[in-house]
Amino acid sequence: MLQVRDLAVEFRTRDGVATAVDGVSFGVDAGETLAVLGESGSGKSVTAQAVMGILDTPPGRVTRGEILFGGRDLLKMSAEERRAVRGARMAMIFQDALSALNPVLSVGQQLGEMFQVHRGASRKEARARAVELMERVRIPAARARAGDYPHQFSGGMRQRIMIAMALALEPELIIADEPTTALDVTVQAQVMDLLADLQSEFRMGLILITHDLGVVADTADRIAVMYAGRIVETAPVRDLYRAPAHPYTRGLLDSIPRLDQKGQQLDAVKGLPPSLLNIPQGCSFHPRCPVARPVCHADEPPLYDAGPGRASACHFWEELLDDECDG
Repeated sequence: MLQVRDLAVEFRTRDGVATAVDGVSFGVDAGETLAVLGESGSGKSVTAQAVMGILDTPPGRVTRGEILFGGRDLLKMSAEERRAVRGARMAMIFQDALSALNPVLSVGQQLGEMFQVHRGASRKEARARAVELMERVRIPAARARAGDYPHQFSGGMRQRIMIAMALALEPELIIADEPTTALDVTVQAQVMDLLADLQSEFRMGLILITHDLGVVADTADRIAVMYAGRIVETAPVRDLYRAPAHPYTRGLLDSIPRLDQKGQQLDAVKGLPPSLLNIPQGCSFHPRCPVARPVCHADEPPLYDAGPGRASACHFWEELLDDECDG
């Protein structure tokens, strides 16, 4: 359904050129969930914005690559053609629903507008469809609440409204950019279960962007781990959790709190991500890597084939997998 090839995005700033995305490639099939993981600043959201065609230009711009959707390169489409795809065939769920929703329009008006603009529905028909959508995402008393404004809903309910808006025209692909940010764990689970149910119903492709590995454990089919604008590991979800093939992924997994380690200190990834204005030579992770060697300082590792459906941008991925198997 979606094929991203060698995508690169840069931002021109007063301090220089920041390479936010550098040579990212991945694909998503119908009905599949791809989770894109990484710390803040790794390039996850910029990648999503480039795919959706909502990148702030300037200062951001796509410098190379292809984004093939249904066989057509989105980057070669006119602005009008891109708008026709956005919403109708591809939709996005933003992480801050309160900021993404219009505060002066009722949620019924905002949901109904999709049908008026893209389907030519009357105001009455649009409101009826808006109520149906609210019921579908399990908002109680949907008919009565369609006239309420975003601030009158809880964080979890606002996120459900964002999901309803994304689903309005039954798109083929949804990009969810940290959809559970600022929600408590119970509401997080409800939102993720809802997304999974709706994805199964409509057989949509789903790109789930997050920094929380716990959120995607039971949801994703495949995982792509990003660091400093590059994908450093891809794997089926179970393979990655069982035996990571990159030291950054291992560090992220070790930092997850576990019930069987109560009272013990968590192993965090030491240091901070590099400035995108000055990415280190060689492997961009080497200043923080506990297993870095001289070759890591000099040579940037390619994405090595690390087994069926797996790839790792680490010169010593085989040693890492051997260590996991021995452990």
